[in-house]
Amino acid sequence: MKNTIISLLAVVLGLLAGAILMFLIGSNPVEGYTYLFQGGLKNMERIGNTLATAAPLVFTGLSVAFAFRTGLFNIGAAGQMLIGGFFATAIGLSFDLPRPLLLSLMVVGGFVGGALWAYVPGLLKAKFNVHEVVSTIMMNWIAYWTVYYTIPAYFKGEFLETESAKLPDAATLKVPFLSELFAGSYINMGIFFGIVAVLVIAFIIDRTTLGFELKAVGFNRHSAEYAGMSVNRSIILSMAISGGLAGLAGVIQYTGNANSLQIGIMPTQGFDGIAVALLGNNTPVGVLFAALFFGILYSGTGFMNAMTEIPPEIANTIIAIIIYFAATSVLIERLLRKYFNKRTEKENVNTAVKKGDS
Repeated sequence: MKNTIISLLAVVLGLLAGAILMFLIGSNPVEGYTYLFQGGLKNMERIGNTLATAAPLVFTGLSVAFAFRTGLFNIGAAGQMLIGGFFATAIGLSFDLPRPLLLSLMVVGGFVGGALWAYVPGLLKAKFNVHEVVSTIMMNWIAYWTVYYTIPAYFKGEFLETESAKLPDAATLKVPFLSELFAGSYINMGIFFGIVAVLVIAFIIDRTTLGFELKAVGFNRHSAEYAGMSVNRSIILSMAISGGLAGLAGVIQYTGNANSLQIGIMPTQGFDGIAVALLGNNTPVGVLFAALFFGILYSGTGFMNAMTEIPPEIANTIIAIIIYFAATSVLIERLLRKYFNKRTEKENVNTAVKKGDS
């Protein structure tokens, strides 16, 4: 409950700061926020686009949150997402199989690609105590350049060398009934995969021996080792699962929200996953709601910009401020505790005075 209040307070403070910025540039904050939220929720099409935008954020948020819960900081979700999307795209373009089998292979390939890309930092951390922040950042750029040269060499698009060939319909996560239900939006099966992933990760973390061991290693590596747990195995496994989740974000982004993979672009969803995890307090359910909120903001930015003179950078600034307040949750928690302690003391004094009078 306390963490939920802190997250909601971070959102409120971020929106308030955004309102102040709009006022300072001579715009109407009420009008700005009206169009911002209309852009994400005005009709079925926009709701569908919001859900599609949120889907990869669910996975990158889960990726970062899972690593956080086990004492690791996976800042390489962008590279893992890119490799996961590349593996899925390569499978989709290389095999002509029945759609259920092909999509299953693509999903498994995306997970394995992301997991392999996170396995290396996990191994370096476990065996040589190389900090995962440094190694995952380096792996991001290895992923970037690997995709940059491999796509034009083996999976070049028909007209552009800067993107892969278009995936056939059988190799995408788009389904006609969803598009029709949401009035032609680009929603796909990715959001449903995200909900399933939230439930699975929540179960693993809170209801399994594996989750307990991973959290124990995260809380205190030396105590976990003293208790007989395999610390190195837990670190490597945690990073691999985290990377696999980011790889699934790539599957959804490049085979669901799009039908090709562009080179020369590092997916921002990988870095946004850090914000989603922070705002969601590193809990799977919190990540789901944080991703949906960010999906609304991203989907509504263009509409707000089209209907008003408010620059789209305002929405990015709002998100940055929300992240800042979410990251400083310890300070907010102390302020709340101080406020409630003072309130309790005042109530105790008033009670004592009333008893003395009687």
